[in-house]
Amino acid sequence: MPRTPSRRTALQGLAAAGAAVVGFDPFTRSWAAGDSGRPLARLPRLDGSVRTDDASLSAAADDFGHIVHRRPRAVLRPGSVRDIVAMVRFCDEHRLSVAPRGQGHGTQGQAQVDGGLVIETTPLASIGPVGRGSRSVTVGAGAKWSDVVKATLAHGLTPPTFTDYLELSVGGTLSVGGVGGQTHQQGAQVDNVLELQVVTGAGDLVRCSPTEHRDLFLAVLAGLGQCAIIVGATLRLVPAPRTVRHYLLPYTDLRTFLDDQRRLVQEGRFDYVEGQVNPDADGVFNGYVIEAVAYGPPVGPAPDDRALLRGLRHDRAGVQTADLAYYDFLDRLAASVAALKEAGLWAFAHPWLNLWLPGRSAATLTASLLEDLTPADLGPGVVLLYPVLRKNLRTPLLRASDDPVPYLLAVLRTTPPDDTTTVDRLLAANRAAYEKVHAAGGTHYPVGSVPFGPADWREHFGPEWRRLATARHTYDPRGVLVPGQNVF
Repeated sequence: MPRTPSRRTALQGLAAAGAAVVGFDPFTRSWAAGDSGRPLARLPRLDGSVRTDDASLSAAADDFGHIVHRRPRAVLRPGSVRDIVAMVRFCDEHRLSVAPRGQGHGTQGQAQVDGGLVIETTPLASIGPVGRGSRSVTVGAGAKWSDVVKATLAHGLTPPTFTDYLELSVGGTLSVGGVGGQTHQQGAQVDNVLELQVVTGAGDLVRCSPTEHRDLFLAVLAGLGQCAIIVGATLRLVPAPRTVRHYLLPYTDLRTFLDDQRRLVQEGRFDYVEGQVNPDADGVFNGYVIEAVAYGPPVGPAPDDRALLRGLRHDRAGVQTADLAYYDFLDRLAASVAALKEAGLWAFAHPWLNLWLPGRSAATLTASLLEDLTPADLGPGVVLLYPVLRKNLRTPLLRASDDPVPYLLAVLRTTPPDDTTTVDRLLAANRAAYEKVHAAGGTHYPVGSVPFGPADWREHFGPEWRRLATARHTYDPRGVLVPGQNVF
């Protein structure tokens, strides 16, 4: 496989010792090659910069979880994809660990590197022209989904599936899956990728797709960054509605809530279906709400309340409906996030739990898992619970339960980061919850904080483990990529 572009390793000269933004000297003086202790001779010529200042390293040693802190030796702010190619080759040659970082929304140090190189992908934020004929758009890995959809809406088009929070990077969500309320119909975000541009662990720039380098394509999507760094993606687009009708349907019985959700996704009445579990005044989590959205013209007819809600068993007195512009619906969390940031709660620890429950035992498992949950342990977080159709999850490495209608349970906790005793207790509770769900045929959705080791990952990927391990050996033979996932 040819290396493109060619390696450029010319000496750039020495920068002042201790400079914050460096082209060369402070990084090479402080970083030893492998176990030899010899200083590295030179860095490649770069369009961007390598940073070794305390602020950059401290930022890269933290994430949204605020639980794990691994400090890198340097941070690359690339000026081009060429920079990533050059620095990955450099790190591969010297056996230095590398991890890409988008918006830093990991919760368990997944994109952190102890003593290695963190590559910021945020400069790779380009959004190419929208192809109306092909209904696709090519974007940089650092582009945020909010910016992508703003660009595509100008052409009446939209990506089919979104996570609830739009300010995540394309490369980040494609590395884990990317699921949300549209997934029951449209699949996950990884199921709607036409082509990827990646840099392998050996430093090769490769385009891959279902027909070209298919093995790499399937190993990168939901592959946790173990074989290559996503630098660009071509995304499928579909016609976008101008407005939507948003419903909140309250329930008091768990099984009725789950059964009605199942009915909605199997019948395809709504374009978006999610659900929440809320505590009552005594702190017991026994209130349930279906969140459902019907798209209006030009995607579908004007929503008909009677037809959409026919046969459902919710509390009719508590129904809330609203007609929203499509983007306002997608970005509906913006005000809440701003309030959390204003209150300082965004900087709290987030020991999240994200599990795929088999539909056949979703009620029993949910009741058991939420029995000991308290509002204090949840904090200003939420509990999400909603089904998808397994047949629409087509990416091999996105490992949901094999049940035809698995449910995603997300306990999105928020707790003070300096209360390490509570954080450790909640991490242990997450592991215990995973064990219970796994024994029932469920799986882990790897955006949360469940302590996992290589043996767990081998079991997690199951029949797809060989695919991932083979691709790892082929495309990252020295194993330099993304050690924070603890897969290999």
